[in-house]
Amino acid sequence: MAQHRDWLPALAAFESAARHQNFAHAAEELHLTASAVSHHVRKLEARLGVALFQRHARGVSLTTEGRQLADAAGIAITDIDSVMHELRARRDDRQVVRVTTLHSLVWAWLMPRLPAFSAAHPEIRLHIDTEVALTRFDDGRPDIGIRHGPGHWPGLAARHLMDESIFPVAAPGLAGIEAVHSPADVASLPLIADHAHQGWHDWFRAAGCTGVRAVEHHVFSDSTDTLEAAAHGLGAALARERIVEPWLAAGRLRRLPGPEMPGRYAYYVIRPAHRRLRPAARTFVDWLLSVAQA
Repeated sequence: MAQHRDWLPALAAFESAARHQNFAHAAEELHLTASAVSHHVRKLEARLGVALFQRHARGVSLTTEGRQLADAAGIAITDIDSVMHELRARRDDRQVVRVTTLHSLVWAWLMPRLPAFSAAHPEIRLHIDTEVALTRFDDGRPDIGIRHGPGHWPGLAARHLMDESIFPVAAPGLAGIEAVHSPADVASLPLIADHAHQGWHDWFRAAGCTGVRAVEHHVFSDSTDTLEAAAHGLGAALARERIVEPWLAAGRLRRLPGPEMPGRYAYYVIRPAHRRLRPAARTFVDWLLSVAQA
């Protein structure tokens, strides 16, 4: 075995020289000198008792025996490189956390907070996927999800992340907003809705407004689109407090008169009940919980 290990540097030098058909180029690739590569090749030739290269004034070329060994060495080294790359990728993958969640939550709540996480944990890489459907947590799929819902899903363990409240907002320059002084007055504005579980009828009921006719002029499937439509002056929208933060902070939207309606659902961190979280995923979940509680 020791004799075989002694051959490895010479074999690596030969394989590179055979691939380049040039000792100087092989030396550059291996961070050696051309004379060191030549020494390794001559050492290999002496042990095998055959010439591997024909040396001539223009350089070197493989002999028949050299070509045979070069083919075998190239295949072997490629196989070893492939296995080593797979092992490195497997090691690096331990620091990847795959997250599935909602686009609105990522854009409005998570994204502004992620720089703090990256600064505290630069070794952890996040792969975030946003989609409406509840993702299957099979092998190779997300480690965790952040979902808005009742808090119980078959086969999944759910941990409460944060509650929410709902209230109306509109652009400061929306036509007619100066005449809005009470919750009932909000109904005089064009109303924008989304596909949330609670809508304008629920809010007017919570505000104690009876007999109000809530006409939804525009409907969007995504909460961020709804808020952006309101910011562009299309009408008033019902905002979830966790999502509307950037619009309020930038002054593009303002709250309208009326109560905050408690959300029927909340945000939860979910994962497969049968699978323990990897350390990197656990670190990210702990950070999420601490940020939400703060």
